[in-house]
Amino acid sequence: MEVVVPGTKLEILQGERMTSWSPDTPCSCDCFVSVPPASAIPAVIFAKNSDRPRDEVQEVVFVPAATHAPGSWLQCTYIEVEQVLKTHAVILSRPSWLWGAEMGANEHGVCIGNEAVWTKEPVGEGEALLGMDLLRLALERSSSAQEALHVITGLLERHGQGGSGWEDPKAFCYHNTFLLADRTEAWVLETAGRLWAAQRIQEGTRNISNQLSIGTDISAEHPELRTHAQAQGWWGGQGNFDFAQVFSLTQQPVRMEAAKARFRAGRELLQQRQGSITAQVMMDILRNKESGICMDSGGFRTTASMVSVLPRDPAQPCVHFLTATPDPSRSVFKPFIFGVGAAQAPQVLSPTFGAQDPVRTIPRFQTRVDRRHSLYRAHQEALGLMESGQDQGRQLRQKQRELEQEGLEAVRGPLAGEQAPPPGALGSLFQAFVQRESQAYA
Repeated sequence: MEVVVPGTKLEILQGERMTSWSPDTPCSCDCFVSVPPASAIPAVIFAKNSDRPRDEVQEVVFVPAATHAPGSWLQCTYIEVEQVLKTHAVILSRPSWLWGAEMGANEHGVCIGNEAVWTKEPVGEGEALLGMDLLRLALERSSSAQEALHVITGLLERHGQGGSGWEDPKAFCYHNTFLLADRTEAWVLETAGRLWAAQRIQEGTRNISNQLSIGTDISAEHPELRTHAQAQGWWGGQGNFDFAQVFSLTQQPVRMEAAKARFRAGRELLQQRQGSITAQVMMDILRNKESGICMDSGGFRTTASMVSVLPRDPAQPCVHFLTATPDPSRSVFKPFIFGVGAAQAPQVLSPTFGAQDPVRTIPRFQTRVDRRHSLYRAHQEALGLMESGQDQGRQLRQKQRELEQEGLEAVRGPLAGEQAPPPGALGSLFQAFVQRESQAYA
């Protein structure tokens, strides 16, 4: 596998496939979860920053529940897989050129985020399922975090993972880790090729950041995980089996060394707020630039963010806040709730190019197309003003803060179990706030 990033040097080390990146060009993401009693309310709270190539556009896509013909097939980013008879409604934040998603949720209160990871297991060169495809497939096919884990590991076993994870002629391939959450618990799933280990989180906080983090506390694993490690000479077969220690690269790439600092910083930020974590606290963590969690470095930046509140009480709605724009410190988290009135907001949907899309033509990615949706265009102009220090920029930033607070207030009652608003009012919240944000920039 050849991976070349502009401004960086490619190094292939004997016995371990890895790339060495310059420190100013990290690639990364961060996922967080708070499970009661760490949360301030009886709810699981999920959050993720998606850190991607800085000019990549991320859209927010609503896909309603659907039924499918027996024996039908589904086209993912690169390959087809067998379709299931019924798929759940999902809200997805995704790079607009691919089928899968960086993060998202479904109508049953399942949330998933994924991270790139490199291990001793070689990254496959062939096209298979992207980690982002696995994420969307799991959301469409599961009604709990644990079921989503089984969906991902089953698809991984049948189809494998692989293919370039960015829109460029030079391939960028990796394996994946996932943070999965529902109303009652969370799971961390870490993979190395078709192999995997999982850890169940039933209370407290947890975060992941571009590195293996499951040690000896393994709740479930691939049946051949330990025998494979032993056959490769990575584990002696006796004593405790530490997944991260056994499968992590002996000499870490620069990008993974940088991820260690973000992982520690994220863990500390969560621990500081144990027992008082709210959606607002998670938003503040995602906006933390000092730690690198809110990224703007070299060729990568935080291109979209998401925070979800999943109440333990099934009578209360799950609320998902999404930005649809880069840099959460200069973006608005807007609330989405599944239900009557939920629909696609056209302002956050990128244009499509059909069979002429560079991802569909072979060889792939030989040309570039303009994937910017209307909110992205307006936000980029506003971002320039906000960073200029001018009065107009400060006014725009104030409008953003006020709009976000209105969104938080709009869902306070439903999350507290108070009288529900009229049917359709919650389902149309996201569209309404996207429209208002667009008007503020105009």
